[in-house]
Amino acid sequence: MTLKKKKSMKKFYVIVAVALTLIAAQPVTAQSKIGYISTEELISVMPETMKADSNLSQFRNALYQNAQEKQNALETAIGRFNKDSATMTQARKDVQRTELQKMLQDLQGEEQRINQQLQQKQQELIGPINKRAFDAIQAVAKENGYGYVFEKNALLVAPPAEDIMPLVAKKMNIKLPTQTTTPPTTPAPTAPKGGSKQ
Repeated sequence: MTLKKKKSMKKFYVIVAVALTLIAAQPVTAQSKIGYISTEELISVMPETMKADSNLSQFRNALYQNAQEKQNALETAIGRFNKDSATMTQARKDVQRTELQKMLQDLQGEEQRINQQLQQKQQELIGPINKRAFDAIQAVAKENGYGYVFEKNALLVAPPAEDIMPLVAKKMNIKLPTQTTTPPTTPAPTAPKGGSKQ
């Protein structure tokens, strides 16, 4: 998971924690059900997430390709200047140097622009996904009488609770990947060497 995605997930966790605190602020009864969910896991299985990752990857590649084209253009212009400068007038050299400096400055700020554009695009893509996940968690909690829903990965110690991931996935029409558990293998008994004497 990329650093930017982790930052986005942290923001989502904070939003979920605040919202779940509000849900938890309801009057506590002896019958309050407690649930938990891994929002990171939920978001990772949402089809929209794969599409968003693909879109972000294509956007990133386009930005880097554009930056590479700018760098190639600068290198070509420098090469042409070095080749032709002997036949240029001083005024023409000064104009060319100014243009090259502008191109260089533009290229030096390119990485920062790329990072800003990627961050903006990521927020634009992940925002609706986070909202859909949060709305589904709230709806499942309400429909199934959960007074508390905690982030699975945020608690070290918690009272017994139910994983509401299957309920939320069903609500969102998401098929969860099947988790196959293989039973532990025990070594087969070995026969003594040389056979038995009878």
